[in-house]
Amino acid sequence: MKRAQQRANPWEDHYTRQAKKDKFPARSVYKLQEMQRKFRLIKPCDRVLDLGCAPGSWLKYTAKQVGNKGQVVGVDLKPVCISLPAHVRVLTGDVFKMADELARAGESGYNLVLSDMAPDTTGNKSIDAARSFEIGCQALTLAQKLLLPQGRFVCKIFQGEDFNRYLEKVKTTFKTNKIFKPKSSRKASREIYILGFNKR
Repeated sequence: MKRAQQRANPWEDHYTRQAKKDKFPARSVYKLQEMQRKFRLIKPCDRVLDLGCAPGSWLKYTAKQVGNKGQVVGVDLKPVCISLPAHVRVLTGDVFKMADELARAGESGYNLVLSDMAPDTTGNKSIDAARSFEIGCQALTLAQKLLLPQGRFVCKIFQGEDFNRYLEKVKTTFKTNKIFKPKSSRKASREIYILGFNKR
């Protein structure tokens, strides 16, 4: 029986099973958890924008970190179907066509913008990395518009020939920058996270 299950879901691993046990819809929550433990990205009472929030693991985790006096706004093309607390608002639509609506949802601005977005992969590493670079640039543009001064930014990007160019873009916006590869990322994955602190 176990062998049949493994064939049905070849991606299942310790983190996938742990996510089910902890009642999170995806294993990606542990990447954010690692970053939180190392960098203290999310603070109580923060207003946080989660770009590409489905299926909702980062929303649920972030909501607990900011507490009831904080606010979390998530946006994704796909609906989020899990139960979330009252201080979380989810918008369904194209992230990059909703800047005005996201600004209104964040009231006076956000303390933190998170982006775990990734392109639909083709299997061609160069093409996938180029698409990831474009998504990362769009996420950074939104962060520049919506973050408060001293705000923070987290963005996933695939490693490729544009990686250093993207890092330089982030450095022009944030005083302090970090590169982080979570232990919970799959070994075969080329994803890496760029973190920006203290928006200029």
